[in-house]
Amino acid sequence: MQIVETLNEGLKRAYEIKITAKDIESRVVAEVQKMAPQVNMPGFRKGKVPANLVRKMHNDALMQDALTSSIQESIEKTMTDNKLRPAMQPNVDLEEGYEPGKDANVKIDLEILPEVPTPDVEGLKLERLQVEADKKTVDEALQKFAESQKQFETAAKSYKAQVGDQCLIDFEGKVDGVPFDGGKGEGMAIELGSGRLIPGFEDQLIGKKANDEVLVKVTFPADYNVEDLKGKDATFDVVIGEVQKPKVAKADDEMAKSMGLEGIDQLTELLKGQIEQELNGLTRTHMKRKLLDQLAASHDFEVPPSMVEAEFSQIWQQLEQEAAQEEDPEAARKEMEDEKDEYREIAVRRVRLGLLLSEIGQNNGVEVSQQEMGMLIQQAAQQYRPEDRDRFVQYIQQDQMAAAQLRAPMYEDKVVDFLFDKAEVTDRKVTRDELEAAIEAEDDAETKPAAKKKAPAKKAAAKKPAADKKPVAEKAPAKEEAEKAPAKKAAAKKAPARADADKAPAKKPAAKKPAAKKAPAKK
Repeated sequence: MQIVETLNEGLKRAYEIKITAKDIESRVVAEVQKMAPQVNMPGFRKGKVPANLVRKMHNDALMQDALTSSIQESIEKTMTDNKLRPAMQPNVDLEEGYEPGKDANVKIDLEILPEVPTPDVEGLKLERLQVEADKKTVDEALQKFAESQKQFETAAKSYKAQVGDQCLIDFEGKVDGVPFDGGKGEGMAIELGSGRLIPGFEDQLIGKKANDEVLVKVTFPADYNVEDLKGKDATFDVVIGEVQKPKVAKADDEMAKSMGLEGIDQLTELLKGQIEQELNGLTRTHMKRKLLDQLAASHDFEVPPSMVEAEFSQIWQQLEQEAAQEEDPEAARKEMEDEKDEYREIAVRRVRLGLLLSEIGQNNGVEVSQQEMGMLIQQAAQQYRPEDRDRFVQYIQQDQMAAAQLRAPMYEDKVVDFLFDKAEVTDRKVTRDELEAAIEAEDDAETKPAAKKKAPAKKAAAKKPAADKKPVAEKAPAKEEAEKAPAKKAAAKKAPARADADKAPAKKPAAKKPAAKKAPAKK
């Protein structure tokens, strides 16, 4: 095996490897000798089949396996001998026109991880903004909860339906006078003003009484989920069976006991605990952003373009999905294009912060234990059908990249917690509005890369932390970006989930990836 370096420029490396036909042949011979004792062939006793016949039976597969193992070994040797840490999966090309029995010429090109300066974790100063779950806040939450448990009671037959009332209806829909599939139902409960039905449908039931027959005329939205009905005019023959008025919502022992609780005091404590958990999440979000800002401001080094491109592609894909939901998708896409360079800078920041967090974790012994990893795998497996869960577990255990992807968020949390412990933290009592304003201010500041035009930040919908985003490849998303409900502003006016924040790799990418295996389809 001969290995020659052909490129050494910045973080880019390239090599040409010559694997001799003799090396490949020796692997084939060794494999034939290994498998011959197990081969059964008519006319021969087991283990007595001549080697030349064994090879004749399996020659093509043996040659392919020998070539594949030779290439994998050459890649590993190249990485080891040159002390390379690949940023992404290396590109491996076998010379065109290769034929069995000849030397194999292989080209490898890759980008390596930079030498990350040892991050200084001393001298970090953070402010922890704390919000108390006071009685007023808890009482308001209790009342909203009671309202969400709204019940209805039958109104008099002469009563005319109003917004907020519920109607029980039978209906049949038609397009051009012809009933369509799925357009018929009986006893359907509709709360007027809820917006559950096609625009205009509920409005035409307002003022109607029990037993009224109503011809409802509507137009299906252009993006309706049934292809044959998109943009079509339709009529619905509706019979109102009953009009129901909402009961007054009361937060009391009766309501709590109907939920299986001891009484209103227990419900109040449960709601208070949820509010405190939510507020603590917002506090952590703000602290983490400030921490990452300090790291980003004090470290600047070259990052692998391939990692930046992968990160940018993810950002761009999310922006395109959001733009498609805007009232004017084309205008949203044009604004995206105008700010494309800014989003690429956001990707650079994400990658750099990811490498920094990974370096800090490795330098300080931060790791995800086997027990914790097992817990993550089992939790993730619950997303799949029961019959697919074992296959998913096997997939994660065999695919290094998939395992790192799953491990990444917990790894990042552990690194951040380590840095919180190292930092000098001061506490300050604030209101929820002040905390949300601080988070929104961070959005405004941090979605403006460098000195370029700022992309207006999305409004901090911090009232209900959302679930963390899924990590991609070897990078863990900095979850403070996902701990906000999505805003309703134009998609092109914001980086997705405060895209400039971070996505830290759980571990350095492996030199090679095992044979590709598909994860089972989710439920």
